[in-house]
Amino acid sequence: MLLLLALAAPFPSAVLAKDTVKLAFIGPLSGGNSAPGLGGRNSAQLAVQLRNADPAAKYTYELITFDDECKPNVGIQVATKAASDNSIIAGITHYCSAVGIATVDTYSRFGLPVVVWGAILPEITYGNDYREIHRVNGTMINEGRLAADFLTKQGYKKFVVVHDTTDYGKGQNKYFTEYLKPTGGEIVATFPVSPDQQDFTAELTRIKELKPDLILIGGLTPLGVRLRAQMDRVGVTAQLAGVSGIMTAGFLEGAGAAGEGTISFHNGAPISKYPQGQAFLDAYAKAGFREDPDAYGPFAYSATNLVMDAIEKTGPDRKKMKEVLNGTKGYKALVGEINFDDHRQNIVNANVYVAQDGKWVYWPDSDYAAGKKRLARN
Repeated sequence: MLLLLALAAPFPSAVLAKDTVKLAFIGPLSGGNSAPGLGGRNSAQLAVQLRNADPAAKYTYELITFDDECKPNVGIQVATKAASDNSIIAGITHYCSAVGIATVDTYSRFGLPVVVWGAILPEITYGNDYREIHRVNGTMINEGRLAADFLTKQGYKKFVVVHDTTDYGKGQNKYFTEYLKPTGGEIVATFPVSPDQQDFTAELTRIKELKPDLILIGGLTPLGVRLRAQMDRVGVTAQLAGVSGIMTAGFLEGAGAAGEGTISFHNGAPISKYPQGQAFLDAYAKAGFREDPDAYGPFAYSATNLVMDAIEKTGPDRKKMKEVLNGTKGYKALVGEINFDDHRQNIVNANVYVAQDGKWVYWPDSDYAAGKKRLARN
């Protein structure tokens, strides 16, 4: 026995070699919505790096990344590529809701368990009973309810909604309108627009005539940036708000000084409010990623750890680890406790943020909440 130990000692890597388990990360890594996609990818990669550095981990994990470009047709292509590869055991998938809803059938058909890390369309989880589909972030139901309540309490009564014509934008309009009615707020006009529309002169000219208190954007960062830039040119002075689709570093950079005071609603708390938030930020910085983790990076990080913990329990078996994921209750994650309901949807609360001095600031901590700065008023 001593001789065997002596012979084994110089070759620890051979003894401790671990099987490699592949995971797919899918999100927008190029184009106008790449900021949250790259932040999500980096955060997922950080979770993998930290797990691989843990000697207690049973497996070595490899993250295979796919760019869905925030386009449903591309999303279906890469989802099919990932799901049909039997060496990939699970996926951390999608920021864009239009892609998230387009791909659920693919994951179910191939039996690939996925955890959504950013897309907020409720139907991704609630519109089917696919047991392969899970989501750690919240939905636009949470964000729309909070938006209606908060904005009317701020004194805004007349609203205009500008939403893109994807499932995401239609959903934003639907849920905000639904929750606004009981508050006494009034939507005086709704403008459906293409997500690729460049010129909003006609819509903004009409909005200027209507004199709303607030414009709600039901769209993603590129739409938000273009609309905000053109508001000043046409002379629209209404307050601007949007849900988490515009709460990105890309919006702040694209809108520049004009973005100051824009309100947003997001299903996550500020990273600094989480018990492990600073440790995450320190590890992220140490890893040397060039891009900010952005608002949904912590959810991508949490989704990746949730997936790896399930695999640690069951081994790299899609069916077995899917069942473990389905029963997730009381899971301690970076973004707080994860509890899946009967549609494998995590239950979370939304929060209010405001663009202040080039950053998204948690509303209670902002100069606006303190009365040092004022929101736009017509």
